This record gives sequence, structure tokens and C-alpha cells, in this order.
Amino acid sequence: MIIKTPSRLHLTLIDLNGSIGRIDGGVGLTLEKPRLVLEMKQKGDEIAVKFKNRQNILVNVISDYEDKIRTSASRMMEYLHLEGGYSFTVHEIYPSHSGLGSGTQLSLAAGKLISDSDNYQISVPQIANIVGRGGTSGIGVASFDKGGFIIDGGHHHGEKPDFLPSSASKASPPPIIARYDFPQDWKVVLVIPHLEKHVSGEKEVNIFQEYCPVPLEEVQQLSHILLMKMMPAVLEKDLEMFGEAVNTIQNIGFKKIENQLQNPVIAEVMQHLRDAGAPGVGMSSFGPTIYAVTDSPQDIVSAARDTLKDVGGHIIETRAQNNGAVKE
Repeated sequence: MIIKTPSRLHLTLIDLNGSIGRIDGGVGLTLEKPRLVLEMKQKGDEIAVKFKNRQNILVNVISDYEDKIRTSASRMMEYLHLEGGYSFTVHEIYPSHSGLGSGTQLSLAAGKLISDSDNYQISVPQIANIVGRGGTSGIGVASFDKGGFIIDGGHHHGEKPDFLPSSASKASPPPIIARYDFPQDWKVVLVIPHLEKHVSGEKEVNIFQEYCPVPLEEVQQLSHILLMKMMPAVLEKDLEMFGEAVNTIQNIGFKKIENQLQNPVIAEVMQHLRDAGAPGVGMSSFGPTIYAVTDSPQDIVSAARDTLKDVGGHIIETRAQNNGAVKE
């Protein structure tokens, strides 16, 4: 059994002020590429993990993938009271801690393969809860489940009283309050600079604790932009308005903090892509992935190559995926 998952952009968290009784909330977009392809066979007495092209994968990525697969598989087996073992083969990967949500997709993929192989009817949000994903943002879970452009409603203080990233939160995946098909003729150019610095683990927890709560007026401003600019732009297929919204939210609320904590190269690349004509340019999650939404990808790809001459990196041309993971 094989499952193919999308990746996702996390455009912004909405409310890290929390004064009205809820925190988090997120906006995201499901992508066709890069993707994760994971195969599973039921055999043996342990959880084994293999890689199709192991020689071309960094050691730290292999370690991260192995850990997430084994952890998720073990949690699902414990929940379902299963014994025995499973052999996983990773056919396609994308980088860990890059801002594209590989951890959630990998964890959900392993959990779903096990539950489906034993004919259990478990919903994707429930699988996420079992394997420990979706504790801050629901975007990755919803991307795996439904795809498209997604907005989640965050968590009630009763379930999640503290400001924490998903990696440190045990809250259930939040409710999805809006989900739309995203225009297929809008292209997304991903630029992933080769930068050593990334934010995850304890460092990410400390950032949430240090910088939250964010000012209420910034949450209100962001909410206004999302409700009255970004969401209508998706429905009316207004690329210029959508791009304006993306550019504006880079300097509001927690997204402003995420951007300020980056290597200066990130801001330089983003501005270069805007100067090249991209209607909207932003950073996904804590980066380093930068995304540009455009209807003229050639110009943006050319500009991206120029900006990466000194630091190196990857450029991926992709578009939205309006469906979730696919099992074969």
C-alpha cells in the first residue's frame, strides 16, 4: 500500500493574543509539489524504515524521517492494540524543518497506512490526535485530508491555555472554519535558501513563550485583512488582491516576529521576488521556504536564481492541490 501526500504553505497564525478565549488559528495552502510518497508492507516483528534513494539524502533528514515514522506507527499500533511489525519504504521526500509541513504529512501517512491496512475507519483528525499532530495549526492536517486553501479556528483556552508550537502541544487539531478550492492557473514558486539556521524544537517553544501575547490591535488588523481581502480574493480569483494581502500580513502579528528572527537573506530574497513582479511573496511558517504567487512563473524563477547565487538553494515550481493525500 502506497500513500502520496501533498506539502503545504503556512501563511500565518491568526491570534496569538488570546484575549477573547481562543488562541492560534491558521491560514494555509496545499501544494502539489514537493510531495511525500510512503509505502508500507505488513511483515516482521518490528517497525523497519528504508529509503529508495538513501545515498542522496542527508543523514539528519534520514534520522528525522525514521524517528517520525517509528513514533507515529508505534502510537497507532498501541491505540489499535496491534502486534507484529511493518516495513516502510520512503520513495519521495522533502526537507524537514523547511516550513513545508513534512513532519505532519509523514506522521499522518504512517498512521493512516496502518489504520487502513487493518480496515479501521478512523478520520484524519482522529489519526492526527493519535500520532500527536495539529496541536497548534490545523493546516497540515486539513491539507492531508482535503487539500485546498484552508483556515482553521484555533483552540479554546480550556483545551490549550498556553502559547506553544505544534511540536510541544497536546491539543487536538482545531476546527476548519473555511476551505476553498484555490485557482489552478495561479502558480506558486518556492525558493528554499541553503541556510543553516532553522527554528524547531526547544528554540521554537522559547520564541512562542517570549513573544506572546502579540498586540490585540495587530490580531484585529490581520483578521480584517483575511476576512475582507484574502478570502474574497481566492473566491473571486483576484490575484492582485490576494498578493496584496500576502505582502501585508508579513508585517503583522506573529508572522512579523517570524520574519524578524530570520537570516537577513530571507528578506532580501522576498523583496527581489516582489521587484521581479510577483504579486504576493511570503515566508511559510518559520521558513526558510519563501513562496511567490504569480501567473508569470518564468520571471520569478529567473529572479530566484539570481538571489541564490551566493547562498545556494532549491527552486520549485508548483501550484495548489485541491484534494488531500492519495492512497494506491
